[in-house]
Amino acid sequence: MKRFWQAVTIVDGEVRLDGRPVRTPGRAPLVLPNAGLAEAVADEWRAVDGEIDPRAMPMTGLANAAIDRIAPDPAAFAAGLARYGESDLLYYRAETPDELVARQRDAWDPLLDWARRRYDVHFEIATGVIHRPQPEATVARLAEAVAACTPFELAGLSPVVTVTGSLVAALALGDGAADADSIWRAARIDEDWQAEQWGEDELAARARDAHRADFDAGARFLDLAGQG
Repeated sequence: MKRFWQAVTIVDGEVRLDGRPVRTPGRAPLVLPNAGLAEAVADEWRAVDGEIDPRAMPMTGLANAAIDRIAPDPAAFAAGLARYGESDLLYYRAETPDELVARQRDAWDPLLDWARRRYDVHFEIATGVIHRPQPEATVARLAEAVAACTPFELAGLSPVVTVTGSLVAALALGDGAADADSIWRAARIDEDWQAEQWGEDELAARARDAHRADFDAGARFLDLAGQG
């Protein structure tokens, strides 16, 4: 579809093209919960030049997901994200080499320390990749934190969790306990270490860039959604 509109406006949180409401793929009105999110989505429509490219409109895509996929049953969506708390990236540490062990400790321990204070929980830390169950109370408390999110917050949280593999890091980002760049670096420690040792091929670099784009979109959307 090519651009057919001249003006993009916002009326009571609803994005409109030449006065007509934009619809989600599910045919619901594209209504955002606050001015920041509404402007971010509207700016993507204002930036369209020629054909519409959904890949260049991540805020719109996440808003569509919040309205069409998450809002009808936010509890089920939240439960799916909460399962990451059972096997979070931050729980599993390398045994060697010492430099990698230190990098993980320095980046991951502060995030777990924050979660311990914030949610009054305990974590079981393991070396290697063999699954170690977390305390039931910890899993339940993290799940409660996710369930307390709005559909729009869940839409932003989702790519952060799935790209990083860490529910704890995503919750820290949403709570303002860490910034997006530090969370990204923490999540990339293992991959960056491997790239330093053996180099990075073109496919891996493209995948990294795609993941970073998804992560950045989620982080920005989560930040805006949390502004009320």
